[in-house]
Amino acid sequence: MSARDRLTDGLYGAGWTTVKKLPEPAAVRLGRTVADVAWKRRGAGVRRLESNYARVVADAGPERLAALSRAGMRSYLRYWMESFRLPAWSTERIKDGFAPEDLHHLTDGMDAGKGVVLALPHLANWDLAGAWVTTKLGIPFTTVAERLKPETLYDRFVAYREGLGMEVLPHSGGSAFGTLARRLRDGGLVCLVADRDLSASGVEVDFFGETARMPAGPALLAQQTGARLLPVTLWYDDSPVMRGRVHPPVEVPESGTRAEKTSVMTQALADAFATGIADHPEDWHMLQRLWLKDLDPAKAPGARERGDR
Repeated sequence: MSARDRLTDGLYGAGWTTVKKLPEPAAVRLGRTVADVAWKRRGAGVRRLESNYARVVADAGPERLAALSRAGMRSYLRYWMESFRLPAWSTERIKDGFAPEDLHHLTDGMDAGKGVVLALPHLANWDLAGAWVTTKLGIPFTTVAERLKPETLYDRFVAYREGLGMEVLPHSGGSAFGTLARRLRDGGLVCLVADRDLSASGVEVDFFGETARMPAGPALLAQQTGARLLPVTLWYDDSPVMRGRVHPPVEVPESGTRAEKTSVMTQALADAFATGIADHPEDWHMLQRLWLKDLDPAKAPGARERGDR
């Protein structure tokens, strides 16, 4: 392991070890302080975040974009402070930490016994939403995690999410799709973060007026298993409680090839994501290139950048 990898792993380890012991008000203050320092330094991640917000809020001038990126960094660090502390939260704190709207789309789908796929963008804290599902609703689920470097960091994330009640599969390796399909055919729940393609097989979608690429997996799983496909969007307000909405099901088109159906369904997901992101742009933690115009053609579509989670 390189010195840089050891440093990265050590910093995350220190976060999970130290931050979770802080009183909540102290963790909130720390997160805001770190966010403001990072925002003032205007590193690559902050500049990319601001560039992405420029597409979401097309009429925003420089002052508005600067305010949005500062709020976005504060939201991003709230995600990290919560994530470092989630393993130490009580059952009641987790149950009280999330208040979703239109939950019946999920519960009705689970009651139907054909499985449910929840697809989310990088909004607010999907780990907290997942912990709420396993704790409040008592529904276990399966998800997929990108293989991070160093490998020890990936292992930390897997252990963290498994500790919250999730089954975690590696994104690479080719066997994840089959396992997800089996879970759905058994009537289970699958949750996928699905606003950025990590492979070379993503679907091109119109996203805020320009072309982006999003993963085909959620739509393909719904087609092959008969599971209900539900977009979910999340956001923060001024309270300690995260908010969210379960959107209506994305239906499988009655006609067309598999590729055509996948394209239509993935566009429907992108449209639902765009609705939530437009309403709460500061809670969209996209510190990477997303739109095709921004991607370096010399890099693979799944090329990983700093700042991913």
